[in-house]
Amino acid sequence: MKAMILAAGLGTRLGSLTKDKPKALVPFGGRPMLEGLILRLKGQGFEDILINVHHHAEQIMQFVKEHQALGVDIRFSHEKDALLDTGGAIAFAKNFFKGAEPVLIHNVDVYSDINFRKLFEFHTRKQSMATLVVRDRETGRKLLFDEEMGLKGWENQKTGERKWVKEPHENLSSLAYSGIYVVSPDFAENIPFTGAFSIIDTWLKMASDYPIYGWFDANSLWYDLGSPDRIKRAEEELQF
Repeated sequence: MKAMILAAGLGTRLGSLTKDKPKALVPFGGRPMLEGLILRLKGQGFEDILINVHHHAEQIMQFVKEHQALGVDIRFSHEKDALLDTGGAIAFAKNFFKGAEPVLIHNVDVYSDINFRKLFEFHTRKQSMATLVVRDRETGRKLLFDEEMGLKGWENQKTGERKWVKEPHENLSSLAYSGIYVVSPDFAENIPFTGAFSIIDTWLKMASDYPIYGWFDANSLWYDLGSPDRIKRAEEELQF
């Protein structure tokens, strides 16, 4: 099984914790969050992992080199010249997606107990181009889905701004993206944008031509580790 870990970001929400290191190597539960994620992926059968890097990239690559005992095949997509954002990162690494199997894409600063095999089963059953893990949680921006969990739009709940797939829709569920999704092998090569761009805009554009679904994650365990306060709260609740 294949997975891509998004770890290139500057980690600005983490403040001084990322002044001299990438957010992927910020400690969580006694080890760098990247190491913890790799071990969780390995535990669910992922053996081929690509990590995109930019901010303090050399530290991440050195860490992986020094931890060969992680026991998985790890490669890098090095965005040397500039950050490519969450969508451009996928297009830049499109060769990794070629093959016959779906690929999991996972933010490095997300911790959960999601059963990825169930997610892959849903994705395959729906013959989806992309399947987005979503939750019912508080956030200012949400994705909009119809009764069959087909992606229909996006909304900024603070400003009222909305973006639609083709045209406005009614009677939709608004759910929060969880930083995890799975795509079919031909997803990356069909992305309609170039350069640096958002994955949200990519999904909305591609949903006009391809099936893109949401997968509702009702598990109680999910944490965004994007700030010091959130890391502290997660460690306290998980009793690390």
